[in-house]
Amino acid sequence: MDKAQRTRARIQSAALDLFLEAGYDATTVERISAAAGVSHMTFFRYFRSKDGVLLDDPYDPAIGAAVASQPTALPPLERACRGILTAWSGIAEEDMGDVRKRMEIAVGHPQLRARMWENNLATQRVIADALRTSGTGRLQADIAAGACMGALMAALIDWAASGRGSIGERIELAMSQLVPEPDANALAARGTSQEQQ
Repeated sequence: MDKAQRTRARIQSAALDLFLEAGYDATTVERISAAAGVSHMTFFRYFRSKDGVLLDDPYDPAIGAAVASQPTALPPLERACRGILTAWSGIAEEDMGDVRKRMEIAVGHPQLRARMWENNLATQRVIADALRTSGTGRLQADIAAGACMGALMAALIDWAASGRGSIGERIELAMSQLVPEPDANALAARGTSQEQQ
């Protein structure tokens, strides 16, 4: 972990401690900065706003790239699901910090919960754009991306609330509800069929 990552993690940790101790609404950016030992301006170099401490994540580019790299012979929904699984498999659970704690706080606060859905719409657009770059129609791409993000949010909210299992298990569960493990022969046949077109 480099210096910037350590500073970001320190700010995030201080903020979570304060949110849990005093509540999200009563905690100011100034208090977070002081607790983390950084200036007010340094806070804003790492996070756009107070809610960013809970809601910002750096995963959208990786998800978009993973979806775009899936075989175009697959249906859009399967490409989106596989892309999400591929992106998450590249992130070690220990590198995810206090994701469960952040989600617990966000899910329990009406305004933050609404902002979570806004963030999900941004990820949904990234997935849909990745599908469209390979020729998937706009509506099909939007439907596939929306289905994935709906399933993912349901699984992650339940994971945060229940305190059971790992985030990876929940992501796999969500994606498997949409696309069960495909039959290898059917996948090969789809690929051959597309090559002949």
